[in-house]
Amino acid sequence: MANNLTRFNPFGDLASLDTWRDMEDIFRRVPVVGSLAGNTPPSIRLDVSESEEAYHVSAEVPGVNKEDVQVSVEGNVVSIRVESRRTQEEKDGDTVLRSERYYGVQTRRFSLAQDIDESQAGAKYENGVPELILPKKKSGARAKKLEIR
Repeated sequence: MANNLTRFNPFGDLASLDTWRDMEDIFRRVPVVGSLAGNTPPSIRLDVSESEEAYHVSAEVPGVNKEDVQVSVEGNVVSIRVESRRTQEEKDGDTVLRSERYYGVQTRRFSLAQDIDESQAGAKYENGVPELILPKKKSGARAKKLEIR
């Protein structure tokens, strides 16, 4: 019976591996994020500036129609939703070899330091850039300084 026993070597299987081939298999199984994936949706890029009265937001959404941009404001949270639609284009005899354009819905949600006055907020759209003017809500009660006695 003792002749049938073998020592367990946890690294025994690693000695027979083709290291580079197995590493490639590992990377093929791992989902790639960011620009390396190739078909990931582009993010909505923002410029946010602040004055005493309002926040000014410019969002970059090239190739999107004005009707496909939705902006909502709730308190100090701003949500931008953009829908890109695919237009079907077929040509006789042509074959699409690769299409890198993204079609679908993109969202961007962020919070600001102060609540927004939704009734005074406004937006305009020009050349693929929605520009938001988000006035700060005037709070009736400002911070009160306490005198220490």
